[in-house]
Amino acid sequence: MSATKITELRSDIDELNELLKQAKRKKVQDILSLEIRKLETELISLKESEKNENAMEVTPIPTTSSQSQKRYQIKLNGYGWDQSDKYVKVFVTLKNVHNIPKEQVYCKLTERSMELHVENLENKDYLLVINKLLNTINVEESHWKQKTDMVVIFLAKSRQNIKWSHMTEIEKKFEDQRNNRFKPTESEKADPQESIMSLMRNMYETGDDEMKRMISKAWYEGQQKKKTDTLDL
Repeated sequence: MSATKITELRSDIDELNELLKQAKRKKVQDILSLEIRKLETELISLKESEKNENAMEVTPIPTTSSQSQKRYQIKLNGYGWDQSDKYVKVFVTLKNVHNIPKEQVYCKLTERSMELHVENLENKDYLLVINKLLNTINVEESHWKQKTDMVVIFLAKSRQNIKWSHMTEIEKKFEDQRNNRFKPTESEKADPQESIMSLMRNMYETGDDEMKRMISKAWYEGQQKKKTDTLDL
């Protein structure tokens, strides 16, 4: 999810930079520049968060070892996925997972979620949870396999031959919101300045008090300039 959001933020920043090139008024340029800086700050924060996630959250869990040795649970966040007409395949990389007994690698599945459990791999437990799958799966026909340094989960599609655009509902909603936010109307396509004004309206509705103050000031000064230009004529 973090990787997807980082990609989307980069796209947003690139698009705002294109609008900034088209903007003619300084106040509008300042507002667009402020929004770009905010998104760039969010992007940096997400990158830092992703680094922490890659380090993986480590939590001690109790164990019944005769030597009272603690085992740790590591919550996994990263995975890859692909699909065929029948399955959505989830790929989870874990070094040496092929060396442990099959009963220590298992999944808990529902129609809209999956949990991968890997127990006692080099004295660590691993957990990957994916909730709110985009579509339903057939639990009985789903299965998983241990491969060299990897576990592959085969999630059987309830409706075969239906292509999944995303792994989860959340990822799809995030992309739809981003696309709708910057999707220009027909009039905006014909007039780049109208596209900028539409973006500013959206920024005003969703922005903080400082953003609203700047946009209101830019609009007021723009109206005053129009009146001055009319009087000059």
